[in-house]
Amino acid sequence: MSLRDRVTFPRFAAFTTGLTLTLVMLGVYTAATGSGLACSAQWPLCDNGLLPQTIPSFIEWFHRLVAMITGWFIVGTAIWSWRRPETGTRLTATLATLLLPLQISIGAVTVTLNGMLPTGYSPPTQGAHLVVALTIFSLLVWTALSARTNGDPPLPRVRRALLVAFGALVASILASRVFTPTPYGPAGQALFYGTSLLAVAALIAATRWLAASSVPRLRFATGTALGLLFVGSLLGRDLVFYTPTVRLVNAAVFLLAGALVAATAVLVSRARPDGRAGSVVSSD
Repeated sequence: MSLRDRVTFPRFAAFTTGLTLTLVMLGVYTAATGSGLACSAQWPLCDNGLLPQTIPSFIEWFHRLVAMITGWFIVGTAIWSWRRPETGTRLTATLATLLLPLQISIGAVTVTLNGMLPTGYSPPTQGAHLVVALTIFSLLVWTALSARTNGDPPLPRVRRALLVAFGALVASILASRVFTPTPYGPAGQALFYGTSLLAVAALIAATRWLAASSVPRLRFATGTALGLLFVGSLLGRDLVFYTPTVRLVNAAVFLLAGALVAATAVLVSRARPDGRAGSVVSSD
């Protein structure tokens, strides 16, 4: 099998989604180390040239390089989607591409105008940068799911997705600032967002597959858990002063999301293809 045969659209879309997840983690690490302000408040140049001159500048420069590569992969995904006969992937892939200029502009403002502020990054700009990134990632997840042609029954796929979502959610809680024994440094923040995005992807998959299952109403539970996870992710970016009260709210958000995922998993495990609860008993 040639390389051209191996690189199918579903694999390309899935790779682009994974690359976007990596970019978000790298962006969080760059911001947490303060490296985003290391290029002398210049964009797209760095340290008055094309190449960085210090370690912090290299981190910011490398983040920009990965962002550029990821952007072209997202554009490529959208172009490829329009060359395919089915239309299910076109809308989400195109929307992700249309959001790229906005995300690039916010990133440029973050490391230039915001770098001139006494306190560095401003919460509104930082929050907008994260919200757009999460939106692009979610659109790419939906694109990758739409590109797959899987004839398996939806319930087994939902069970696997919920298992991944619950495991990733537990890992994100342990890496978050809610769990005080874990240092919430640059690496910890990157790990928190990496596991959170993995949980987001799994919940999007579960919600999509539940809609085509015998228990479609359960998708409202996974959708609610997805919304709670978004709120918890935003609280992890210092958008508000992290008081003990905010920590308590953050913990409650994560616990409620985990409870919804666990409860949905139990109900799905008991569901039968005809939509009724109970174990499936085979008859000879």
